[in-house]
Amino acid sequence: MKEIISIAPGRTCLFGDHQDYLGLPIIACAINRHITLKATKNNSDTFNIDLPDINQKRTISIFKDAEKLEKEDFLQSALQVLKRYKCIPNSGYDILITGTIPINSGTSSSSALTVAWIQFLLKAFGPEKFLNPQDIAQLAFEAEVLEFNNPGGKMDQYSIGLGNIIYLETGNDFSFEVLKAPLSGLIMADSGVPKETTALLKRLKTNSWLAIEKVQKKMPNFKVETANFDDLQTYLNCISDDLKPYLEAAIGNFRVTKLALQEFKKDNLDLVKIGELMNLHHHYLKNLLKITVPKIDTMIDAALNEGALGAKIVGSGGGGSIAVLSPKNKEIVIKKALFNAGAKDVYIAAVDKGARIE
Repeated sequence: MKEIISIAPGRTCLFGDHQDYLGLPIIACAINRHITLKATKNNSDTFNIDLPDINQKRTISIFKDAEKLEKEDFLQSALQVLKRYKCIPNSGYDILITGTIPINSGTSSSSALTVAWIQFLLKAFGPEKFLNPQDIAQLAFEAEVLEFNNPGGKMDQYSIGLGNIIYLETGNDFSFEVLKAPLSGLIMADSGVPKETTALLKRLKTNSWLAIEKVQKKMPNFKVETANFDDLQTYLNCISDDLKPYLEAAIGNFRVTKLALQEFKKDNLDLVKIGELMNLHHHYLKNLLKITVPKIDTMIDAALNEGALGAKIVGSGGGGSIAVLSPKNKEIVIKKALFNAGAKDVYIAAVDKGARIE
């Protein structure tokens, strides 16, 4: 095949931010902003990669592995992972990578790039048996997280690979379910404040697990998944004050995600209820995990003041984007309010069908 076009969407987390690294469930959806990779076979032994959106060009040998992986070099790490699965490049390509996903905004531009790259490599070099959404998502997770021993979970890769709205059980009993409920009125707004990722995730993951382990020392059968929300104070009494916000957020966000799943499974989606749950989820992210910044807070207040049903920060936090749920016919007013609050970019998002070759 002389030319290959590989496309991968961005994603937003609707419920379950900062849950997947605890092995807890999430609800996320792919959105119709994309990374597009166009590859044309050449007569060399290199991948000649042009990334005009970030004014970068690079060349990667198809035969020689990197002596050392550079931080967040997911193109090289994906090559290493795929070679273990017998995806062995045997010809070079000229590759153009462009995108409409805001960079460093919490909508997974880096994971979309990794998924698009892996999808291209499998299409070009096989094995064909891995060229399906679930395997592509798993390979991207290995390339981004396991290869670097990073603290992230599987939400980004699986929501991008599978597309649609998905419920993902991220723990040892890993499973996923595609939710068919239509979702209208979703607005994404990029704050323009670069998000934090690795350091923030490490702190939150470390303290959340420490809080859980401290409770388990006093209550050996304790699990977030089976905790009774009415017994929250009993659990909090087991740990020091500095760890209490992490435990309360873990238990509270788990409960919110499960309540949202019930709503998504109903015959008619109640957007008002979904909005209320988004607001509650954001409460835990803002007031307990403290992952927002003043500009994000201002944007969310502006959206809610104009009648948004719900609004929350998405992604690792410290900046990035927010997701807003608008009632019918309010999108334009809410978009204007978000721009007035300082948003760098605001767009109405539709649920995307997921990564694909075109």
